[in-house]
Amino acid sequence: MSTSLAAALAALELGHLEPRVEDLSGMAPPPSEALEQTITALWSDLFATLFNTSLERDTEELGWGLVNLFHRAAAKKHATIDRLTDEIRVLIAEQDGSEIATTDLEEKIDLAKKIEEAAGCFEQMRDTAAAHYLRETGRSWVPSTGNRISLGVTAAIVDGRAFLRARRERIRDANTAVGTPVVFAGGRLSFASDADMTTFGDNLLRTLNAVRERVGDMYLVHGGDMKGIERLAASWAEQHGIQQVRFGLDRKLGDRAGFRRNEQMLSLKPRYVIAFQGNGVTERLVIDAKKAGIRVVDRRGPLGVPPQAL
Repeated sequence: MSTSLAAALAALELGHLEPRVEDLSGMAPPPSEALEQTITALWSDLFATLFNTSLERDTEELGWGLVNLFHRAAAKKHATIDRLTDEIRVLIAEQDGSEIATTDLEEKIDLAKKIEEAAGCFEQMRDTAAAHYLRETGRSWVPSTGNRISLGVTAAIVDGRAFLRARRERIRDANTAVGTPVVFAGGRLSFASDADMTTFGDNLLRTLNAVRERVGDMYLVHGGDMKGIERLAASWAEQHGIQQVRFGLDRKLGDRAGFRRNEQMLSLKPRYVIAFQGNGVTERLVIDAKKAGIRVVDRRGPLGVPPQAL
């Protein structure tokens, strides 16, 4: 393939490009109400069609993917805004007072504002779909990696390591969890009967509600295991508009990963550590929390009761 042909074909890959400012000028984003109604109608039509069919078992996976579609679209817009922000900084530093330089700077700023509006629209569609996912499945939607944040939503889900970096750099914005941290920990449990599962669920929710009564400005810190009881705590937090900081495992650390996560969560100096049954990492978290003088709400007994009550 000749160089000129390769360049021509490469030019057809337009996904990384953004429209020029004049292409967007005068164009307003869709109304918030229209976006919400559209996503609600899309969700309703899709899952009403699948209900009571051979595809019904796949609705949760499809629902997660639908929310993720809008999440990824917003993430791409934010990546473009980050690039434009760097370009704007350079233009500001190189300003020489000329009309051309000033025009270039104004165009970049206007373009960044328009793309930010678009990102906000995709975030609203994602959050609307995530609310339907929560109602449909009873589970909080979280991305497989990274953050789920938006300027218009209080109940942000923030990646733990990014949150620690923000604290070190003293970065504070609408997307950063603020308030009093409360750590939640627990593993993947199975139950002998539906009655036992119901009893455990009631005890878990009663515990979370009781802690919230004592810590009105709490945000929930957890490990983000969406196959264990941390998923129940995450869903409770989202239903109550409580921000979350999620510490995933750093797989590069191997067997040390869980203990490193404990250190990171306790470094936030939480008001409480809520502990349900888990593995040795959870046991270590309780021991270290008590050593640090952090109050532990210990629910590691059977069915989520205090072990000392046995």
